Amino acid sequence: MPCTPHGVIQLLQRSGVKIEGSHVVIVGRSNIVGKPLANMLIQKNKDGNATVTVCHTRTADLAYHTRQADIIIAAAGRPNTITADMVKDGVVVIDVGVNRIEDETAKKGYRLVGDVDFETVKEKASLITPVPGGVGPMTITMLLYNTVESAKKAAGKI
Repeated sequence: MPCTPHGVIQLLQRSGVKIEGSHVVIVGRSNIVGKPLANMLIQKNKDGNATVTVCHTRTADLAYHTRQADIIIAAAGRPNTITADMVKDGVVVIDVGVNRIEDETAKKGYRLVGDVDFETVKEKASLITPVPGGVGPMTITMLLYNTVESAKKAAGKI
């Protein structure tokens, strides 16, 4: 399975988030995250059965869609795309975005932020992932998982 989408699903499952029957809004239509994740979440299995809406930065009235979501997965590649006025209370927010923004106070002259305005959205969300430190480590973990599974198959253990 693609590493980042698989990591997102693992985060949701292991955090006790109910995926089945939930309305998931994915903001981002990339071939690496958005599209594979949408396909995984609509599957008729234990990891899916969600109603999925895929939006992007050019979606007309993006906030209309995100306000309806039980789960928002932001993977648009643009900082602060999702703000507090765009989410309902109790929403689960997974921020896949990693954006470098200038910050003269930072040692390197920049800092990393996600696609979600974390400071304002965290006040409304029941769960929210930070950037950095949220989805990134899960992507690496799923890469290792895939490597182990491939090795098992090559050794005839699966």
